Amino acid sequence: MANVPLMPQRFAGGMRLGRRRFDRTGGPLGRIGSLEVRLARSGDEVKQAQRLRYRVFYEEMSAVANVRAMFSGRDRDPFDRICDHLLVLDHSAIGAPEIVGTYRLLRQEVAVRRKGFYSAGEFELAPLIARHPDRVFLELGRSCVLKPYRTKRTVELLWHGIWSYVRQHNIDVMIGCASLEGTDPKRLAPQLGLLRKAAPTPDMWRVRALPGRGVPIDQLADPDPGDSMAALRELPPLIKGYLRLGGYICEDAVIDWQFGTTDVFIVLPVERINTRYINYYGADATRHAA
Repeated sequence: MANVPLMPQRFAGGMRLGRRRFDRTGGPLGRIGSLEVRLARSGDEVKQAQRLRYRVFYEEMSAVANVRAMFSGRDRDPFDRICDHLLVLDHSAIGAPEIVGTYRLLRQEVAVRRKGFYSAGEFELAPLIARHPDRVFLELGRSCVLKPYRTKRTVELLWHGIWSYVRQHNIDVMIGCASLEGTDPKRLAPQLGLLRKAAPTPDMWRVRALPGRGVPIDQLADPDPGDSMAALRELPPLIKGYLRLGGYICEDAVIDWQFGTTDVFIVLPVERINTRYINYYGADATRHAA
């Protein structure tokens, strides 16, 4: 795992390195009908999110489970202990609410002192962060939604929760891997090419894959312009969300054999977010406030 440069002075110092503590009194960040978005309040809720990830990544998609994952029925790694876990819960069921969506959030101040960023296992993040020493970064990852809940309002609540978190922690830049299902970049060339054409990365935000890991997207066969609409329809909703918000797509793709995906790296500076969406969610994330 690549080392991460020193963090911005405005949050340097003072953080303990012990086992993570949950805010068990933290209220919801937003609601739409029976759905609520908030941070996990306990280790048990993190385990429930890991079970949801296992159902989506391993049972529905093509991830390859190791023995530990198969026996536990959970997708987990060491980063789960240091991340915040954003949850969408459905309160319509009898009994305890069901976790139906999740996102993993890793702040730079935590990454610097612990294991680095998860995506540094695929991409060279150190040059990016070194070019922006006064920016505060947030890594987004492990996003998934239970199939019956893959609707506009669930994705909207996830983004509402992320925007609330960004405002609360004074985040400047969101980063992370986004995945296309499949491990053949040539087959995925129409989608990859569309992403690069729609949101090419300027030099100041450029991120390359680790040596020997990357497939340069621009060297793949140029997709037929007539296939652009078909390629757009095949993009995962969360990647479409990054594009709508103003995210940049970096120039390399990386094959993740464990998860059966081809990953691209997203950089989304907060000042790039389309003002239409800031106005929609509210500058202080009040649109779906509970």
